[in-house]
Amino acid sequence: MAAGNPFSNILKTLDKPGGGEFGKYYSLPALNDPRIDRLPYSIRILLESAIRNCDEFQVKSKDVEKIIDWENTSPKQVEIPFKPARVLLQDFTGVPAVVDLACMRDAMNKLGADSNKINPLVPVDLVIDHSVQVDVARSENAVLANMELEFQRNKERFAFLKWGSNAFHNMLVVPPGSGIVHQVNCIA
Repeated sequence: MAAGNPFSNILKTLDKPGGGEFGKYYSLPALNDPRIDRLPYSIRILLESAIRNCDEFQVKSKDVEKIIDWENTSPKQVEIPFKPARVLLQDFTGVPAVVDLACMRDAMNKLGADSNKINPLVPVDLVIDHSVQVDVARSENAVLANMELEFQRNKERFAFLKWGSNAFHNMLVVPPGSGIVHQVNCIA
């Protein structure tokens, strides 16, 4: 059984000037631990997430300690919990994820179970990129014409993704021409 958050004592309120509040946050400085100042920024983000989600069930106090003690635990490659607040997917990785979710729903139906229980656990934004193919150029309506051709070519794929955006809770599908996401792989 999950307990309350053992770090509730460092939960602070972010006040608005003139009254009211913007929200609440877990204050890392309130832990009064000098190791936190030596943590890389990215590790501090993981620490704040672990503290925010600490329930002594999925995320435990000992997990928080592993992150705080990053200088000693990182060479050992210990496991730590990762519970993102949101996931951003590009179509290259997002479309297969929607296919997987659809297959899980199909399997639930075949088992006679409630397939509506299959949903992303955290909010997902899936950004569908435009294709690089250009059919029309040097005209005022080139962008519109290319978008129309793209929707014709990818009609089945886009219909599937539209279904996914309506079928799954916590999922937003951003159509082509509305935004773009690029993946950058960094090798250390």
